[in-house]
Amino acid sequence: MNQPVKQPELIGTSKNRLETFYDDVIEGLQSVPKRLNSKYFYDANGDKLFQELMECPEYYPTKCELEIFSEKTADLAASIIADGDAFDLIELGAGDAMKSTWLLQYLLKQKIDFTYLPIDISDNVINYLTVKLPLSLPGLQVTGLNGEYFEMLNKAASLSGRRKVVMFLGSNIGNMPANEAVDFSRELRNHLAPGDMVIIGFDLKKSPKTILAAYNDKGGITKKFNLNLLERINRELNADFDLSQFDHYPTYDPESGACKSYLVSLKDQVVNIDGRENIRFIKDEYIYMEISQKFTIMQTDQMAENTGFRPVGRFFDSKKWFVDTIWVAE
Repeated sequence: MNQPVKQPELIGTSKNRLETFYDDVIEGLQSVPKRLNSKYFYDANGDKLFQELMECPEYYPTKCELEIFSEKTADLAASIIADGDAFDLIELGAGDAMKSTWLLQYLLKQKIDFTYLPIDISDNVINYLTVKLPLSLPGLQVTGLNGEYFEMLNKAASLSGRRKVVMFLGSNIGNMPANEAVDFSRELRNHLAPGDMVIIGFDLKKSPKTILAAYNDKGGITKKFNLNLLERINRELNADFDLSQFDHYPTYDPESGACKSYLVSLKDQVVNIDGRENIRFIKDEYIYMEISQKFTIMQTDQMAENTGFRPVGRFFDSKKWFVDTIWVAE
């Protein structure tokens, strides 16, 4: 007789997300230049579009990191198991956990004592993971944390005093300007204890054409992914963006390593949001949507050392386009 599946625990934040979403959108669109926060890309449709984007021939980062997690699983696991003590494996921005599932499966087979805590701002993602993973990986202990990274790291610390191993994959560290990435790393260290570890993915500098193509795919999925945020604002905040009057424009600067995405207004227009705010656009005015920063190995080591970590390991894909680094909190 089969044992009943234990319902996983789902913990969320009490913050009024719709109100916060509105405030962030208005603040961004009233800024000069206009901007939107890329964390809001990931509603249900945004999650679906990103899955499609990862399948695009041009989009290499996911494929590179998946190669690392699928082919170097044992080495990754050995680097975080340490002395064999129990630990919490926390994943920031877990998404579909496609890459980390390789590590989870290996740790279970080795009978390692750990709990998996995926953190994601998308409740759609967390609901999916907390139901799916215990079914596909019997014996896995999962506690889903739905909310902002650092708020949920505080929650994780309150749930358990065990050693923490934090995964921040997909070069999500690159989705912020370089100075903010340093601030983020320093804040991450502030939420950890000495001896805690981080597995952090960095997309490395390479041919500018290869990088730009990844954010300007021929199928136009990156464009749809960016425009979907305007559609989300229409749906959730009662706005009236005309998506046909905005175009997607990506750039890459090989000197700074900054790959940026913009939405450009194709005409003079006014967008109303929830009957409360009118946002004026002039023709060719842009909304800054996202940055995808690229790094050198030296930069990753410097970031660790400047923010209270010690780099102790690196794992590359076969092309050396991507690296997952292991940092220890000092």
